[in-house]
Amino acid sequence: MLAATACGSSGGSSGETGSDGADQVKVGVIPIVDVAPIYLGKDKGFFANRNIEVSMEAGQGGAAIVPGVVSGQFQFGFSNMTSLLIAQTKNVPIKTVSAGVASTGEQGKDFGAVMVKADSPIKTAADLAGKKVSVNTLKNIGDTTVRESVRKAGGDPKNITFVEIPFANMPAALQEGQVDASWVVEPALSAVKAAGGRLVASNYVDAAPDLTVAAYFTSAKLAGEDADLVKRFTEAINESLTYADAHPDEVRAVLGSYTKIDEKTRGELILPKWPVEINQASVETLAELGRQDGIFEGATPDVAKVLP
Repeated sequence: MLAATACGSSGGSSGETGSDGADQVKVGVIPIVDVAPIYLGKDKGFFANRNIEVSMEAGQGGAAIVPGVVSGQFQFGFSNMTSLLIAQTKNVPIKTVSAGVASTGEQGKDFGAVMVKADSPIKTAADLAGKKVSVNTLKNIGDTTVRESVRKAGGDPKNITFVEIPFANMPAALQEGQVDASWVVEPALSAVKAAGGRLVASNYVDAAPDLTVAAYFTSAKLAGEDADLVKRFTEAINESLTYADAHPDEVRAVLGSYTKIDEKTRGELILPKWPVEINQASVETLAELGRQDGIFEGATPDVAKVLP
């Protein structure tokens, strides 16, 4: 899921330059609908126009991608905001460079949701109390926002058991009864629906209005050594986000290039929003929810330091 080569540019010590003189950049991503803009931007030449040869490699989630960026395995990465907040509390040397993806803000019509089997006794988010719920990585944006859905529905989230399962494996895990509910995002969300799954919570919508879910980031080292490359990458990502938001049909088409989603499903899945601006208020809400749930291990995130 993460991207491809080394970094480089006019003097970035950690990078490589392709035979055509372009800076080779690897980006760590997750093979989900959220990152469609970067693939679309590559196809449209938004990176090449800025002398960047971009490639993507896959990872299970932001918690796994952050170390890859810090180590120089990837020059840039895609991560949910909670992972970035956790990294900030641990003084991990990273820097957010642009927005990544945002909730639609519509109950029942978001690209992420908590799903159960059709015959599940779970009717509302309050019923998740005491149950097993799958998330892609633990102590992150998934369990934090799911807990908020439970609170808002009048339940107690303290005794939920969260189980770490890759998004791609969640539809089968739910169907086989390994968990009572799954927090899924597209395309896994559509797969669960196709199997008869039922929605019990739009957890991103419950957490905050127009929630900024994720962002692209780099290492503090690269930001200091090659500010020009970071600037060009940010410009290309922003152009990609804007283009994707305005061309949903092309987003659905490009999904076929990095996922195994069939054409029919691609036409039906719910697309997120791709604004260029990060919704700071929503990130502050994530920081407060994470503090309540103890995922920052007693530290308090400095949201200002996380934002670009």
